[in-house]
Amino acid sequence: MSIITYEDFEKVHLRSGTVVKAEHFPKAKKPAYKVWVDFGPDIGVKQTSAQVTVHYTPETLIGRQVVGCINLGTRNIAGFMSEFLLVGFADTKDAICLLTVDPKVPNGQKLF
Repeated sequence: MSIITYEDFEKVHLRSGTVVKAEHFPKAKKPAYKVWVDFGPDIGVKQTSAQVTVHYTPETLIGRQVVGCINLGTRNIAGFMSEFLLVGFADTKDAICLLTVDPKVPNGQKLF
């Protein structure tokens, strides 16, 4: 593990948001969903591709408050522009469990 400065950490924008839309992404190489998250009025809705199909369905993602890294730039994934990284932890079988917020906070809040 390498040590970073607090100033380095401040550069990472992990923000709270609410999933407003999710759908299957058949063009992805690995099973994935297209996910749209509302990060509040200052940031807006951003889209991403997420390999979270083991523990979630598109229906169970809608309305869930999640955490996303919004300042990594965009990435083209099978013709779909991913605008942020939805973050989570791998379970014992390497399936992703999303990092969520409980209780809910306003969309767009920065992780401290």
